[in-house]
Amino acid sequence: MRDHRTLALFLGSSVLVAAATGCSGASRPGPDASNGPGYEVSPLTPAADGPLSSYTWSLYAEPYSLDYARAYDYPPNTVLANVCEQLFRVTPDMRIEPGLAEKAANPDPRTWVYTLRAGVKFHDGSTMTAADVVASLKRHLDPATGSAWGSAFKNVASITKTGPLQVTIKLDKPDVLLNELLAASPGTVESAAFLTKAGQDYGTPKGGVNCTGPYALDKWAEGERITLKKHGAYWDTSLAPKTDTVKFVFIEDPAARANAFLSGSVDGGYMVPSASLAQLRSTKKGRVFFGPNTAAADLAVVNFKGALGDVRVRRALSMAIDRESLVDAAAGGVGIPAKAPAARGAWALVPEKTDAYFDDLPDPGYDVAEARQLVEKSGAAGRKVVIATSSIAPEISVVANAVQAAGRDIGLDVELEPVAPEAYSTLFTDPGARKGIDLVITNGYDNTPDPLEFYQYLRTGDFGNYGNWSDPAYDAAFDRANAEPDPAARTALTAELQKIAVRELPVIPLYEAPYTVFLGSRVTGAPTGIAQLYYPWAALIGSAN
Repeated sequence: MRDHRTLALFLGSSVLVAAATGCSGASRPGPDASNGPGYEVSPLTPAADGPLSSYTWSLYAEPYSLDYARAYDYPPNTVLANVCEQLFRVTPDMRIEPGLAEKAANPDPRTWVYTLRAGVKFHDGSTMTAADVVASLKRHLDPATGSAWGSAFKNVASITKTGPLQVTIKLDKPDVLLNELLAASPGTVESAAFLTKAGQDYGTPKGGVNCTGPYALDKWAEGERITLKKHGAYWDTSLAPKTDTVKFVFIEDPAARANAFLSGSVDGGYMVPSASLAQLRSTKKGRVFFGPNTAAADLAVVNFKGALGDVRVRRALSMAIDRESLVDAAAGGVGIPAKAPAARGAWALVPEKTDAYFDDLPDPGYDVAEARQLVEKSGAAGRKVVIATSSIAPEISVVANAVQAAGRDIGLDVELEPVAPEAYSTLFTDPGARKGIDLVITNGYDNTPDPLEFYQYLRTGDFGNYGNWSDPAYDAAFDRANAEPDPAARTALTAELQKIAVRELPVIPLYEAPYTVFLGSRVTGAPTGIAQLYYPWAALIGSAN
């Protein structure tokens, strides 16, 4: 799936399992190591040698909420991955495996039946039942919840308890993606009693959360830190935490984050600031690891009523961007130009087909003269285009400035609209925050191995379709893909969606880069890739010696 969320590049059941074959997870060279320092991608770091009493982890921002229904960005999901769990689990090598549901059955195209794991304990000691699952999933259907994931449930007719440990979802029409997304925030299970007790305070520093993960929320000191403590009754002994306490600190300034890594005041963090990659890769205080990533840096068109409503202008702007230089300036040379809005890493259902699907796409090209002619033919010369920028990460400013220069080179009047770091995430959750803006720099990523997840966000009316782009042919093609249970056939249908997206450019692709994590010299064990948003990564970290 992809949501176009904020920043990963910018800081940086038998039925179900059979339907989601993963990538091998083997190390491989970076996609174009000759353009910069060589690097290898692997899903795991060396296993921990022993336990720790505690470690400190850096986030680039404080979570705005720990409510799983509103968790739509890296900081909240990085914490919640260790606290709350889903019916299924995405593994570090991008496979889907059973989680709180032991298995799923699909007796007909409009019915999914989930058999739950017995004896799972919430952090308060109560036992998970089907009633908890029903209450948790139904929150996404309630407009009062304000769920960022509500559109994932668009085809749901009912969610019912059909046994003490059985839940059945009935659909209005076939929806393969909903089943897969139960490995992400839509499938999170919370105690029904706790949801009632916490009310509107749920997921806040006051109300907290009460889930089933290997760590429990111990304390949220607003503006300072979040502390997790080991859940002694955790059901999955293979992921029993190696560390008693995990402390999250919030460091917005990228240079300060790098300095915290180097000084040892924090032990690690995901999404390493690209401006500091060279320095951190050369230090003896720790190591940078590169992991699987489903994300690409993109430009989301959020206003189709202005100059960018003409596809010729969108194509011209895309053609005027020097992506090779952008990789060097914004990604520290670690990455490749993007040919499509969804990254190659998002195509993990049938990975052996990925190269062929991308080879079939046109190269975005770099031709300023031709781009200028397109703008002139469209009558858009001199028209204003506003792009949001922010100091939340240097990469955002680098991209915004590059787009401004490219636009001006072809006759567009590109203006930068500064957005405060603490407000940048709201561009993706509040339509009002996007008023007066034409372009937003996004990081489009999948939570699951299925590339169709990304392309669902370009459907008419979807929450992640920030500019309300609409194409009836695209919507019809999406419905065909989402009704196809066979992974290979569904991936082939998704490739047709990708062609439409590349042709119409409601999202302009920029570049892809691997996921990054820095580990200080005293810790090891962390998964390296984007699966950390839902996999209980903190449980694997322990002593490096």
